[in-house]
Amino acid sequence: MATTTAGSQSPAASQHAGTKRRLKIWFVFIVLFMGWALYTLLMQMSRQGEAEIKLANASQKIDAAAKQVEELKLQVARLSDQEYIGQLAAKEQGMVRKGEKRIEVITQP
Repeated sequence: MATTTAGSQSPAASQHAGTKRRLKIWFVFIVLFMGWALYTLLMQMSRQGEAEIKLANASQKIDAAAKQVEELKLQVARLSDQEYIGQLAAKEQGMVRKGEKRIEVITQP
């Protein structure tokens, strides 16, 4: 005949208390892990936003440089044309071809 005293717990009750303790430890571990995961996610999203801004700026610079390259290619193509060089010489330097006379328009204030 087994009798239990008031001060001692039954094996089932002590096992139940151990299960509760393990569940509490597991819950704390899960909460800490989820907190770390949330922090990591927020930091990555922040860094991604900064990287996207940098990418947009770099893309704009590349587009501007490509546009400038195209303009320079067009200017090189024009400068290889003798007619265009003649027009520039007449316009910017005031040069004229043989047989032509330079006409200047003077405006009076």
